Amino acid sequence: MCQIGPMQRAIVKAIGAFAALVTVSADAMAQRNAGEWDPAAREFEQRSGEGGSGLPVGPTGPANTRNNTLDALDKILSSSRLSAFDRSLYLSIRAYQLNRLGREADSRKDIDEMGKVLPAGWPMVLSSTVPELAGGGDRAAALRTLDHALLRKPGDPWLAIAQAQVYMQIADFQRALVLLDGVVGGPATEADRRAALFVRGHADFDLGRYAEAADDFNASLEVRTTLKSRLSPLLWRYAAQVRAKRDARVALARDLGKEDLSEWPGPIAKFLIGKLPAGELEVAAESDEIAKRSNGKCPAAFFIGIDALRRGDRQRAREQLQLAQARCPTVSEFNWAASSELKRF
Repeated sequence: MCQIGPMQRAIVKAIGAFAALVTVSADAMAQRNAGEWDPAAREFEQRSGEGGSGLPVGPTGPANTRNNTLDALDKILSSSRLSAFDRSLYLSIRAYQLNRLGREADSRKDIDEMGKVLPAGWPMVLSSTVPELAGGGDRAAALRTLDHALLRKPGDPWLAIAQAQVYMQIADFQRALVLLDGVVGGPATEADRRAALFVRGHADFDLGRYAEAADDFNASLEVRTTLKSRLSPLLWRYAAQVRAKRDARVALARDLGKEDLSEWPGPIAKFLIGKLPAGELEVAAESDEIAKRSNGKCPAAFFIGIDALRRGDRQRAREQLQLAQARCPTVSEFNWAASSELKRF
């Protein structure tokens, strides 16, 4: 499991390159940036799509584009020079596309082939590609694809986490919570369990279960030793502790210690512990190169809103959460959280 990070970065880059080539998921690709700043989330970097396909209608519309996508995938997979990992990756994308076209039997064949090509790693590959591609709008096809995969490997934690992520895209947080409870309480490895805890923290938060969310984010910190791996759970724990009326600022400052917070998203943490004005955070979100690539204005608005709630400034909080809702893609945890919070105002 130590290779999770590099593997998932390769998956995201491959999906992005393929999407750019054949416009398979234009919205998902355009909005993926909302989560790239967060290397710890879900134990892998798959995030970011709008409800529609983002594709034109008419003779050159979605159905035609899907067929072109399938042709491109067939061509790629005809090569004998693909590595086992790459073949499994493109098989996973084709399995989803086949499901979108109603060719479920062929989709199942590709999933079976993934199991032969990459026996140990295929569930993780599928769990990364399918929620990512679901951002293009076809969540039903994504869920069917994952259902087929779970028939091949019942109870696999990564496939269950992927299902939960797709359900969270359509705001069915309760169903996602049930799936994640199953992973956390099941026979998963500790690494898989920590990944599920992080995602479950988001489901808890969006359901208003703030104390449970804080505990889940905190538990997901175990064995993380670098600031890069710890920062996202720490920031989300802060948000949950604020809403649970715990002393979030003291806990965050204690765990950050004397860490260098200059690299994005470090300035968000620096702001939350009172060492950076909100105005300077907003400037950093728009000017920092990493922040610009990762839609840093999205999390900046969300955490400025959470800090306003901590201070009891509900008007400022509402404004910033509405801003986060507008800036963050609909498959982003920030969008879910901002939308859920606004419903409770």
